Amino acid sequence: MPDTFPPAITPPDSQPFSVIDQTEDWLAIHKPAGIGMHSEDGEAGLVVLAEQQFACPLWPVHRLDKVTSGIILLAKNATAAARLSALFAEHKIQKYYLAQSAQKPKKKQGWIKGDMSKGRNGSWLLQRSSHNPAITRFISHYDEQQQKRLFLLKPLTGRTHQLRVALKSLGAAIDGDDRYGGESADRTYLHAFMLCFRDEVSGADPQDIVLTCLPQHGDWAALPDNWLTPWQLL
Repeated sequence: MPDTFPPAITPPDSQPFSVIDQTEDWLAIHKPAGIGMHSEDGEAGLVVLAEQQFACPLWPVHRLDKVTSGIILLAKNATAAARLSALFAEHKIQKYYLAQSAQKPKKKQGWIKGDMSKGRNGSWLLQRSSHNPAITRFISHYDEQQQKRLFLLKPLTGRTHQLRVALKSLGAAIDGDDRYGGESADRTYLHAFMLCFRDEVSGADPQDIVLTCLPQHGDWAALPDNWLTPWQLL
């Protein structure tokens, strides 16, 4: 790996990523909100920053929106990258997100399904049709003290802006999500909370992996205790 960034890339001022877990094949880190996956407009992206911080080449196997915080899984070699990318593509990795909204949803739990179409200026719309639908299951919890509703979301598909559009369709846009009409906030309150998958490495016993990462920044409502094992709930 080169010792310096290309001239167009601004080097990091600090080491922004905390380690959630790692093996010989992959590294799971916490992504702060506001960092994009890839470098653009002279701003170093997550992959470049992580490679410099951990001093090794890394392969992204999934992505999060720039405004989203939480778990990012990076492969440490090309073989692991292919294996993990296939698990994501085949929906064999269960993903759970936390979101928060000050707005009242049309329903408190259930399913959000519908085709997604492009809107204006990079936004997306949820349609009533279901030819190739985006599918999300969710439960929610209202914090009386903070007067905020916390959502636990499990996307079964992986469309662009899927969760942000899903909550907007419920009338409960995510706090801080200016694009989709969320209440003003210090950040966009969407967080990749948990990944669950079976890691089958050639020549080794399969390992059931559960990666959990609570939000590190923001004024979040209290998390219900039973949400720490959400794969039993959704």
